[in-house]
Amino acid sequence: MNIGLGLPTTTAGVTGELLVDWAKRADAGPFTSLGVLDRIAYQNYEPFTALAAAAAVTRRVRLATMIVIAPLRNTALLAKQAASLDAISSGRLTLGLAVGARGEDYEVAQVESRGRGRRFAEQLESIRDIWEEGKIGPTPAGRGPHLLVGGSSGEALARMARYADGYMHGGGPPRAFGGAVARALTAWSDLGRPRRPALWGMGYFALGDGTAEAGAEYLRHYYAFTGSFADKIAAGNLTSPGAIADFIRGYEDAGCDELVLFPTVCRLDQVDRLAEVIH
Repeated sequence: MNIGLGLPTTTAGVTGELLVDWAKRADAGPFTSLGVLDRIAYQNYEPFTALAAAAAVTRRVRLATMIVIAPLRNTALLAKQAASLDAISSGRLTLGLAVGARGEDYEVAQVESRGRGRRFAEQLESIRDIWEEGKIGPTPAGRGPHLLVGGSSGEALARMARYADGYMHGGGPPRAFGGAVARALTAWSDLGRPRRPALWGMGYFALGDGTAEAGAEYLRHYYAFTGSFADKIAAGNLTSPGAIADFIRGYEDAGCDELVLFPTVCRLDQVDRLAEVIH
């Protein structure tokens, strides 16, 4: 199983300079990917912009959106953004897409949330055609970016099986990932897809003195829309090397191909601390 690292694009106090330094250090380390999250109604960096900055200072790691909220974006523009980033990074983009879970993102974007699943399916159906037709450039190499779809509902998994190269899970303990993967593999098999989908997972971590409570507070704020469940998410923040090792082992046993660990504090030492754990 590969281990990726999240860029701290949603954490408080992060600067553009820190993001660039973070990407450079990750590229020089043991990580195989750099992931970003997507929100509209939040103090965070736009995902394609952040990954373009990372692409300019990296040569090796894959660049992954985990996920981009597709129905908030015009399909042609989304296809162009993804193709551009894939070309800039010499084919290193993994494009994770989903409908998103927060109503306020739709409200502030002035996009109707009702029917978003149907619109998302239409986007998935057309995005590869847009890349292959070449009318909207740059034309990506091969079939275009590696395409993953997230979500846990039956409809989301059906969309994943029909249109994507794999499945992107939204976090939680290894047993939650294992259950979601079982349903994803069933949806994949039911459509007669050959081989097996790529399986990506994610988690959160904070290492070092004074980081545990700050990281938990960030998670409670980021997931405030879930109500009291945000406390449960915050309690899952990985704050020791042992907890991270157990988490990695659990995801690997559940069949994960790429596990991306996102920092809950934006201290640059988090890159090196995590690298020490996974070596």
